[in-house]
Amino acid sequence: MLGIPTRGLVVAVIAVSAGLVAGCGGSSSAPPATSTDTSNVGSEPGTKFDTADVPGLGTVLVDAQSRTVYVLTSDAKKNVPCTDESGCTDVWPDLPLPDGTSAATAGMGVDASLLGTMKDGDETYPTYNGYLLYEYTTDTGPGVANGQGVKSFGGTWYVLDASGNPVTSGSGASY
Repeated sequence: MLGIPTRGLVVAVIAVSAGLVAGCGGSSSAPPATSTDTSNVGSEPGTKFDTADVPGLGTVLVDAQSRTVYVLTSDAKKNVPCTDESGCTDVWPDLPLPDGTSAATAGMGVDASLLGTMKDGDETYPTYNGYLLYEYTTDTGPGVANGQGVKSFGGTWYVLDASGNPVTSGSGASY
């Protein structure tokens, strides 16, 4: 029976020691390696939109977490439906406004007059130039646009430029 408390004590001492060592790191006066604006990180994705430079695509619309946003469109339809029922939103999460929020905020580079909303049932979704907005699950963070040009769920996914137009350059895969 003594082995169990002793082992627990050893684990606790190791954990506390690791925390102390981690806290003793040196400081650096060098600026961060990235210039990505992270002031929005932690906000609900659909509450604010900014623009950011995404390699290979230029300046595009990003959400409150600085993640690239996409629209699903086809030649015949501006907003191709992306629904929970079809499994589309499992891959391309929508960006509903949180309860009590009536509109998204325009951040840097965003034309506030192009921001709007669309209601579907009990949910309200932000739009930009009339397009419903989505994230892509394989985008690992800010500055990534793996969904650009992907053909799936009845249309093609594109990022939007600051004027609210789909950026049709760049290509992706079909799923």
